[in-house]
Amino acid sequence: MASAKEIQNRIKSIQDTMKITNAMYMISSSKMQKAKKKLEDTEPFFRSQQQAVTRFMAVIPKTMNIYFDKDILPEKRKRGYVVITADKGLAGAYNHNVLKLAESEIRSHPHSKLFVVGELGRQFFQRKGFEPDGEFAYTVQDPTMFRARHIQQKILEMYTDGELDEVYIIYTHMVNSFQMDATSFKLLPLNKEEYRVKTDSNGRKYEDITFFPSVEAVLDNLIPNVVSGYIYGALVHSYVSEHNSRMMAMQTATDSAKKMLHELGMEYNRVRQAAITQEITEVIAGAKAQKSRKK
Repeated sequence: MASAKEIQNRIKSIQDTMKITNAMYMISSSKMQKAKKKLEDTEPFFRSQQQAVTRFMAVIPKTMNIYFDKDILPEKRKRGYVVITADKGLAGAYNHNVLKLAESEIRSHPHSKLFVVGELGRQFFQRKGFEPDGEFAYTVQDPTMFRARHIQQKILEMYTDGELDEVYIIYTHMVNSFQMDATSFKLLPLNKEEYRVKTDSNGRKYEDITFFPSVEAVLDNLIPNVVSGYIYGALVHSYVSEHNSRMMAMQTATDSAKKMLHELGMEYNRVRQAAITQEITEVIAGAKAQKSRKK
């Protein structure tokens, strides 16, 4: 059994750790709320862009724009994967889930190109022997449209040059505070069937649309913005999911620390009581010995 001093030292160590976990919980909570507001503020704009593409496809379903399905056999398509991870750990299974999905996808398509956002992802794939073809070395903290456009420009350049036939983004989608799903989403090419809708959400038929200077020119300007919107949404969802996962992990750690402190407190009381009992026993034994000598 540990001594009272050792138990006291352990209690102090756990109390110091609890201060850290509580602080990390509060920081992640604040960052998550800001990120959720950012997502709520920007999602209507990107949804409107996607609806605009839907309206176009309703009146021009036969367009052969480069951003829509390519006539290439699936097994011969060159794939690119944009993987979004965190810069640091202590976030529960957040990084593990998205990296597990990404590794599975890449191993299923060994000739894929890999683009990694987040320091932990870069370190993971380097240890696994995968060398990223393009690294976006900035932090994944505080996602911005500038970073989303930077990623979009890189992958669109490779896509239009024929270096990639398909592009997927692997990230963590936050469904609610308790459910976060690692997701693989196809960025390019766009699936015509998903946009080929004849009526809007209210059941009205779309009106005729005149394109100037041409359908292709309009789509060539609109689609890159839609792709940027998808990427930005993935960055923000991942950022929110990371901090929500860290909050949950820190809360679990704090609860475990409280339980350990309760158990250590009981153990300390038992050790202290045993020490007091031992001292009393020794005093009584000493008193008896002195009394025997006098006799």
